[in-house]
Amino acid sequence: MIDYQVHTLPNGIRILFKHAPFTVTHCCFIVNAGSRDELEGQEGLAHFIEHLLFKETERRNTNQILNRLELVGADLNAYTTKEYTCIHASLLNEHLERAIDLFEDILFHSTFPEEELEKERGVILDEIASYLDQPEEAIQDDFEELLFKDEPFGKNILGTTDTVAKMSSADMRAFIAANYSTSEMIFAVHGNYDFKKVVKLSEKYFGDVAANTATKKRIKPRGNGNGIHSIEKPISQTHCIIGNQAYSSSHHHKTGLLLLNNLLGGMGMSSRLNLEIREKYGIAYTIESNYTTFTDTGIFSIYFGTDVEKADKAAKLVHKELKKLRDQKLGTLQLHQAKQKFIGQIALAEENRMSLIISMAKSLLDFNHIDTLEDLFAKINAVTAGQLLEISNEIFDNDRMITLKFEPKK
Repeated sequence: MIDYQVHTLPNGIRILFKHAPFTVTHCCFIVNAGSRDELEGQEGLAHFIEHLLFKETERRNTNQILNRLELVGADLNAYTTKEYTCIHASLLNEHLERAIDLFEDILFHSTFPEEELEKERGVILDEIASYLDQPEEAIQDDFEELLFKDEPFGKNILGTTDTVAKMSSADMRAFIAANYSTSEMIFAVHGNYDFKKVVKLSEKYFGDVAANTATKKRIKPRGNGNGIHSIEKPISQTHCIIGNQAYSSSHHHKTGLLLLNNLLGGMGMSSRLNLEIREKYGIAYTIESNYTTFTDTGIFSIYFGTDVEKADKAAKLVHKELKKLRDQKLGTLQLHQAKQKFIGQIALAEENRMSLIISMAKSLLDFNHIDTLEDLFAKINAVTAGQLLEISNEIFDNDRMITLKFEPKK
């Protein structure tokens, strides 16, 4: 049963609403524009814009923007990905209009003043430096750059010190004009309201926003070959990522790979990688796998950090687990248990209502449709052992894998 409602404004902005009988509202505004849409030499621009949205508008200065929601105890934040820019807030139900007013102001009336731009440039350069000091974070971006070499998709969302140092307010306005299409925007609310009230407030604040019909052409990432790559760093442990390009968010094997990823190294202590490498041999504190989907590609990766002398053994054990999945079908009981575990985790994740409404908004943006829990569970239960074997032999193929190691300087 569909448990959400959608209304489209004349300018193309869509309003998504899901009712929740609670005193706290979670809302978000998602724009289909991210780091993959940046021009060469402008890496980090989408993220820089996200920062500057909170600095000054035609009506408010920085303090007024930050205090608009925080003075009533609300939480306001934002983030940028390769494909999206998202602003989100959590607040008491009676303050929804404040949030909508603020979202409209910062998204459509930001002025990007030079003084604020220079201050925030320093903040972002510090963010890049801080990020580079965390090898478990930095290795993921370096891995993606190897996987999508010389393509926009492989570039770091934060940009580089060189690209960030050159950005201007004119660059920001040009990016917004070219990528902030109103038909690719979703304002989503998860709260205790009548839908008509949400629509009325949305029409009041977003209804007069000028339609932007700009269209962008995203080029599907090609991806690259295999190989083992090693980089020396001033660190004490070895950090390693093993992975491959994977299925897009619309691929028919997506659900199967999500299930495999959860079985292999997903949430919880009972994943195969955790049981084999941490619990059995005690050679890695952190080991996990990840499968991230995008509209036209995906990334599967396994990460671990361990002592230098244990790194080779940890990598061999990872490949041993991957080989098991390539060589042998899951038994009936194994498959059933994997499905039950995954379904239970998805059901629990629904309790995080902010994550839920953001996920729903992204789904509406990408597919013009949102699966119900029952739909998701049916897709998981429909996955067969034969399909998982086929997926394993395609995605976990050694000849297509890329390995990246951060190793201590000798």
